[in-house]
Amino acid sequence: MKRIRCPRCEHYITFDETNYKEGQSLMFECEECKKKFSIRIGAVKLVATQREANASTEVEDNGFGSITVVENVFGFRQSYALQLGDNVIGRRNKGDEITIPIETTDRSMDRRHCVITVKKEQDNSLSYSLRDYPSLTGTFLFNRILGDRERALIEDGAIITLGATTIIFQAHAAEE
Repeated sequence: MKRIRCPRCEHYITFDETNYKEGQSLMFECEECKKKFSIRIGAVKLVATQREANASTEVEDNGFGSITVVENVFGFRQSYALQLGDNVIGRRNKGDEITIPIETTDRSMDRRHCVITVKKEQDNSLSYSLRDYPSLTGTFLFNRILGDRERALIEDGAIITLGATTIIFQAHAAEE
């Protein structure tokens, strides 16, 4: 199954590419905005799309750690590199400017759900903390809900739940 995004409203449309031959043109009409558009099936383009999808699951280690969104019914596996300072995490929405926009159909995840703060300590080590943005459904750390304005220190392997979506935190591996 392949997913394509409407060029107007960015709504996803899913189709089975195995039912079509290389070089065949397909017409689509977006269910959301009724925009009509076409694509051409091509082995090179499909391989490139698959390569891009695989590349998006692997992130470059920029030295500040990363998060991985666990694949579930709401979305596919995704990985994002963290940056120094506040990393605002939420559901991707066209026009929103947040640090980590997660592509999901999980409506229980807010557009600005939580913040992971990466801080460099005086000894050049990194510390990581998690807080709710605040969100409507809350942010859970290992099945414990964070209170309002509560900041929790997190370590490598922390499991964070945002609505019905789970992410796993990976700290930057210290160099020896």
